[in-house]
Amino acid sequence: MRDTTSAQSATDTAGAAADRNQTDPSATTGTIPATGAIPANGPTAGVEQPYEEDLNQPYEQPLDPGAEPIDGQEQPREPVDPTGIRLGTFLLRPSVNQGIDTEITRSSGSRTRRDYLSTTFRGTLSSDWSRHSLTVTGEGRLERNIGGNAEGERPEANIGADLRLDLADDTIAHITGGYSFTRENDYDPNAVGGAATQSGVNEFTGGVSVERDLGKVHGTVALELSRTTYTDAELSDGTVLSMKDRNRTGIDGRLRLGYELSPALIPYVEVATGHTFYDQKRDNSGYARSSQSYAARTGVEFDLGEKLRGEIGTGYEFVDYEDGRLKSVDAITFNGNATWSPRRGTDVDLGLRTTIQDSTTPGQSGWVEYQLTAALAHEMRDNLVARLTGGTTLRDFSSGQSNETVWVAGAGISWAINRYLDLTGDVEYERASGGGADDRILRAGVGLTLKR
Repeated sequence: MRDTTSAQSATDTAGAAADRNQTDPSATTGTIPATGAIPANGPTAGVEQPYEEDLNQPYEQPLDPGAEPIDGQEQPREPVDPTGIRLGTFLLRPSVNQGIDTEITRSSGSRTRRDYLSTTFRGTLSSDWSRHSLTVTGEGRLERNIGGNAEGERPEANIGADLRLDLADDTIAHITGGYSFTRENDYDPNAVGGAATQSGVNEFTGGVSVERDLGKVHGTVALELSRTTYTDAELSDGTVLSMKDRNRTGIDGRLRLGYELSPALIPYVEVATGHTFYDQKRDNSGYARSSQSYAARTGVEFDLGEKLRGEIGTGYEFVDYEDGRLKSVDAITFNGNATWSPRRGTDVDLGLRTTIQDSTTPGQSGWVEYQLTAALAHEMRDNLVARLTGGTTLRDFSSGQSNETVWVAGAGISWAINRYLDLTGDVEYERASGGGADDRILRAGVGLTLKR
């Protein structure tokens, strides 16, 4: 399945710009807070509210009194996002975006265009407990072509939950779960050629991890489960092609040990292993694709405060398939993420990821996928945020097939008309070349986001 990144929505960017100076209580030294996490305590925590709170009304912060004087000069404090609905000990921040979009696709000399309406629902539910925390984030997107033709519509859904348990001063546990749905792209290496509707991918995830500090030694042990199922693909002649032979379950475990050279710098080593079980012993081509994986990594976590934090690492991964006719796949891996704020009102997010993907082509085992992503958000005014996004994905096929490269670039803007309504605009260009693919896609749209 293609792993590309679309331009982030204006709603998420505006919320991130408003909350960028807050600290996620679920964050640990050297790691980046999960997207959408809402801190329990903001800069106005402890300030007496000038009114009695109504749980049925949007959660509001008191008027900003400004920051304390620094070096004899009064410095204004960043505004706080006033949206949110208080539900007992939880804070819910929902939003819905209604947009009108156009998409132009050029593939193998042909050109197609579709105009469609897109509806995106987002929400974050965060606890406000004195101990432990629970964060649930969700997003869903529906598309409806103007004119009634459903060809090319790509619904998406994603929901995740993270329960943090503060077992002791130096021991923290996380219990996570999630679900996502996407549809394969026409130029994905495993896509069905000539299909009118590609297969939909359902992925269920769950896991548990325990982090413990022993003086300067930081240890993490984690176990993760995943379940992936595929819907049928519909061919252009109306027939249906079953994808049940691709359904699989995975279990992975990892152990990480780090040593704190300073509070801002923690080198680490990590080992991991996993097994993938396919529901069918052999796929439709007669290959047994269940596999065993092994990985070792080393890197460093860094936390230089609000300016720069994240981690970077490199390692080696090896995947061995059950069928002796399928060649093992190995790769040097690079993984990392970083958040950089070069100046107040400007945030840069960087991501680097290496994965090994299974193939469905007879005789081919899989390929190595390298992905680099970047996002820049700049607050031009208090109510105006501009965004730039970009990414590239390199698919390295070990079977002699030519490599494939995907490029994505996007730009967007968000204007907060008031605290409940945003006007958004986005444009994105995507190109896939190599591996028999030559696809170019241009998307553009405008929308309104209603939030509470």
